[in-house]
Amino acid sequence: MSDSWPYPRWIAHRGAGQLAPENTLAAFRLGASFGYRMFECDVKLSADGVPFLLHDASLDRTSNGQGLAAELNWDALSRLDAGSWHSPQYAGEPLANLEAVAHFCLDKALALNIEIKPTPGAESLTGAVVANVVARLWAEAPQGTLPLLSSFQPDALEAARAAQSHLPRALLLDALQTGWLETALQLGCVAVVCQHTQWDAVSVRQAQNAGLRVLSYTVNESSAVDRLWALGTDGIITDRVDLFSAPS
Repeated sequence: MSDSWPYPRWIAHRGAGQLAPENTLAAFRLGASFGYRMFECDVKLSADGVPFLLHDASLDRTSNGQGLAAELNWDALSRLDAGSWHSPQYAGEPLANLEAVAHFCLDKALALNIEIKPTPGAESLTGAVVANVVARLWAEAPQGTLPLLSSFQPDALEAARAAQSHLPRALLLDALQTGWLETALQLGCVAVVCQHTQWDAVSVRQAQNAGLRVLSYTVNESSAVDRLWALGTDGIITDRVDLFSAPS
């Protein structure tokens, strides 16, 4: 396994976990105020092909919009309120597109883990578009500061590799099902990101012996953190930017 892993050990989930409206610039700003230097976010495509931040396929939970986000152009999406659902102080906070997030991260020298979160049926298209946009936006960035592209969808990762093979990729998993390691290696991944309770000494050793880094989500309790560091894992994604503040 290479010793040149460029990313911080701590990663703020969807910007600032649950303390601000997820996947918004407000969440990124808040996470950064707690000392976080790397952020995870979810990216999908608008109807006119603009990569933007949203976890769900539907707009209903985290905005005042309704229905499938993929059916609206970015102009319409950009007018939605993505903050009031969280708390009154964030009323009017807009959805963020990937370009705005890139400028924020590049300006402040922050690292990014982009989860490619396709609308069902758009896996390959989303992977390719996200990879191409990332390559353009980070064109002047040093190799070690490129975003880490992750996805639960192998087709999205394969399309990202075909479009921009130099961008680092990670396979996302909710369980270490049969063939997980082989799939990650076939996709040319540099890391595996899994639900944190799934990792044990054997699986961590398997991944690292194969040259892969081991990351975990979503880790919000100190006891789980202690267990993962004892196992020798490489990164933790957390909502609790307030509990695990200003990490190294």
